[in-house]
Amino acid sequence: MEITVNRFLKTQESTISTVLIDGVLFSYGLEDVDRGLTDSMPVDEIKKKKVFGKTAIPSGRYRISISFSNRFKRYLPEVHNVKGFEGIRIHSGNTAQDTEGCLLLGTQYKNNTVINSRLAFDKLMAKLLIAETKEEIWITYKS
Repeated sequence: MEITVNRFLKTQESTISTVLIDGVLFSYGLEDVDRGLTDSMPVDEIKKKKVFGKTAIPSGRYRISISFSNRFKRYLPEVHNVKGFEGIRIHSGNTAQDTEGCLLLGTQYKNNTVINSRLAFDKLMAKLLIAETKEEIWITYKS
C-alpha cells in the first residue's frame, strides 16, 4: 500500500494536505508547520531547523507498521526512521495543538483544522490492518 501526503496549504500554524491511498483521494491531513525539511538533509541540519512539537516531519518516503503506542494506549500506525524525530504516528485530532509532528486525518479541512478526524482515522486503520497482512505499507510526504 502506498500513502501519499501532498502538502498544499502552509500557514504559520499548520500544514494541510491531501492524503491519497494508492493514488486515490482518501482524506485531508493536518500537521505542524512545514519548515522545509527533507529526508536528504543531515540529521544535524534537521535538528537545527526543527522546533520541538511544532514542526512537520521531513518530506520523504517512510515505512509504516501498526504498533502499540504507550502514549495513546492503543495500536496506531507508526512512521519509521524519520531523521530527527521519534514516535511519529498517524492518529486522530483536529488542530496543530493535537500533534507533535504526527499526521492527523479529517474528511474536510477549514482554516487550521481538520473535521471528522475520528471517522477518517478509523477508516484508515481498517484499511491498514487488512493491508498489513498482505503487503508493506509506505507513506510519502511531499512538500
